[in-house]
Amino acid sequence: MNADTISAILVSGIVLGSVYALMASGLSLVWTTLGIFNFAHGALMTLAAYVAWTVSDGAGLGLGLSAGIAVSVAVLIGAGILMERVVVRPFYDHRDILLITVMTTLATTIFLEKGIQLLWGARLKQLAPVWPGKVELFRTAISGQEMLIIIVAPLLLGALALFLRNTRIGRGIRAVGQNPDAARLIGIDVSRLFIITFAASAVLAGLTGILLGSVRLLTPEFGAEPLVKALIIVIFGGLGSLAGTILAAYLMGIMEAALIFFVGIYWAPSMIFLLLIIVLLLRPQGLLGKVVR
Repeated sequence: MNADTISAILVSGIVLGSVYALMASGLSLVWTTLGIFNFAHGALMTLAAYVAWTVSDGAGLGLGLSAGIAVSVAVLIGAGILMERVVVRPFYDHRDILLITVMTTLATTIFLEKGIQLLWGARLKQLAPVWPGKVELFRTAISGQEMLIIIVAPLLLGALALFLRNTRIGRGIRAVGQNPDAARLIGIDVSRLFIITFAASAVLAGLTGILLGSVRLLTPEFGAEPLVKALIIVIFGGLGSLAGTILAAYLMGIMEAALIFFVGIYWAPSMIFLLLIIVLLLRPQGLLGKVVR
């Protein structure tokens, strides 16, 4: 294997890892704070991409991608708040909240996917790239949009980390994730932070969809495959560890790129699952995991 091949695998893996890290960080944030998985995360990603397409290119609006991104973020904030209030909040005190929210968020996924198909149809669509043309990275040619993903993803993840560490709301979210009952006792508005967490997670999903929507074609099930990969990554990195999730995302991206090269695109997913099983057998808590709540 020559240097060009290694470079191509590495660059492809970084692109995949950047997408997975953005997607999985939103899932990890909800799990860490609320102790549940949001299976509608992929559908929110799809919704954002379609809204951005409609505002920027579709429906005769042609307002440009900047306007599309702004409207999508606003829609996703509203969708995240609505999901928390309607789909999750009624079950906070239920002893089987984890199982119930699996069912309610899966039902939300079906509702959103069918609604997207009803509103926009099944015809394939694609967002215009923010960065058109080709660029070269480590002697490997990639699209400008893929280069944008490589640049933007770490910036957004860094902003999220700074928000959680250095702001009052971020520290409150971390406190709720550690012990919601103790957080209530010291005067933290836990319900408000749950809403903020869901809204922030939805925005991360939406930005992932917008970035990826210029590289891949949009369908009503656009977010299904990234959701599965994100779930694997959250478990692989360690439930409750945002740093572990990000590390696992980039490792998974590089592993997937290497497996696609060596064993082909059809066998790569099976091999990834096998590697995940081996890792969890050796280290059940994941790479940087904490004890599951």
